[in-house]
Amino acid sequence: MSLPKIKEARELSDAALAEQILAVKRQLMELRLQQATGRMEKPHLFKHAKHRVAQLMTVERERQIAADAEAAEKLVAAKDAADSAPSAEVSQE
Repeated sequence: MSLPKIKEARELSDAALAEQILAVKRQLMELRLQQATGRMEKPHLFKHAKHRVAQLMTVERERQIAADAEAAEKLVAAKDAADSAPSAEVSQE
């Protein structure tokens, strides 16, 4: 069984990504329980699950950074538009 590819994680929607993160974290918890009770048959599944969580959280963080950058660009654009608009100042002499 090979390790999962990050390309698969990048194809998920935001909601599916969050669901997958929770599912893999639950799987890790179950694996820890199996290990503690001595019922662990496939210890390599720890590596696979941890790898998958890291991939999913990386994709989640990439999307968060992209969204923050987009919001910052919109804020700068709105500020530039407000600064370049002609002001309605009336001088009183």
